[in-house]
Amino acid sequence: MTTLPVPPLREVRDADFARAKAYFPLAGYVVGGAVALALTLPLPAGVGAALGVGAWLALTGMLHFDGLVDSADALFAVKSPEQRLAILRDVHVGAFGLATGVVALLLFWSLLSADLPVGAPIASAVLARAALLWPMQRYPAARAGSSGARARAGGNLAHWTVAALLSLPALLLPGGWAAALGALLASLLAARFTAARLGGGLTGDSYGLIVITAELAALLTFVWGRG
Repeated sequence: MTTLPVPPLREVRDADFARAKAYFPLAGYVVGGAVALALTLPLPAGVGAALGVGAWLALTGMLHFDGLVDSADALFAVKSPEQRLAILRDVHVGAFGLATGVVALLLFWSLLSADLPVGAPIASAVLARAALLWPMQRYPAARAGSSGARARAGGNLAHWTVAALLSLPALLLPGGWAAALGALLASLLAARFTAARLGGGLTGDSYGLIVITAELAALLTFVWGRG
């Protein structure tokens, strides 16, 4: 979930992917914390926001952004669900993906340029990754054997408990509960639209789209709260 170096693993089993999703919110603290740090620098708001967007892209390795762009090319194409899944495998970026990516970056920059509480990026990043867990469990994998399918497999009360405990500090930040509601609602709507366009399931790229949609929705709740 981040580009930070970790000790190498000799073997990664399917069960490891399932357990790892309980710690998705933990990655949100790293990403959101870096963005929040960029916003506190003594720089003009627009420059700090641009650095925040850069930190977000760098620390995630553009993982979610890539999923958003790839998903847009597939979901907005006037094709069958099978053809859309084929488009997701194409490494080239089309007009739908380019336009969606530009709009997403502009939204991030605009929201981060607003007068946000210092904890807003942290809460948004954490709660968006926690909100992803619900659609991951609700919708089947669109492609069996993919990394998204491996991450989705399994899941039990212990995983949900760990994710909830890790998300709790973000919820306790000012505006955290409203951000959680916005992130969850956005993730469910994005997942429903995506699954309908892909024949009922989700892919790893879909998860990236959901995370970004939830992050933007959570940030938007902070902007509304300041209005």
